[in-house]
Amino acid sequence: MLKGFKEFIMRGNVVDLAIAVVIGAAFTAVVTAFVADIITPLIAAIGGQPSFEGLTFTINKSTFQYGLLINAIISFLIVAAVIYFLIVLPLNKIAERRAARMATGEPDPTPKAEDILLLEQIRDLLAGSAGDLPTATTGTAVSTDKPSPGPTA
Repeated sequence: MLKGFKEFIMRGNVVDLAIAVVIGAAFTAVVTAFVADIITPLIAAIGGQPSFEGLTFTINKSTFQYGLLINAIISFLIVAAVIYFLIVLPLNKIAERRAARMATGEPDPTPKAEDILLLEQIRDLLAGSAGDLPTATTGTAVSTDKPSPGPTA
């Protein structure tokens, strides 16, 4: 049971997801500070309110702090804009280009892994020089056309 859990955790996509969560948390802290220290004072200077955090209203002795909600909405909009303009929009452009290539009949270029390229090069080298390789027992060239019959008794 623990072996399966370890394999699950060590998969690349789980590790990538964990890294994304950590980076997202750090980015959220930056955006929150940006909204609280830059955007909110700019909006407050225009509107005359020095801080949104103090904006409240009271109903039946219950205090509602809607200023904090305004800060959260501004933070959300900034994060959403960053995600849209830096991730979604470029990926959509790439998908459009790929669809246009596919419509013209151009094949989709899929890069091969480095190990596959190396194995193909080794195969090609061996196939090209197979006629020149001597055998260990007879000293004659090895033919790659058909398999050699085994020793007869």
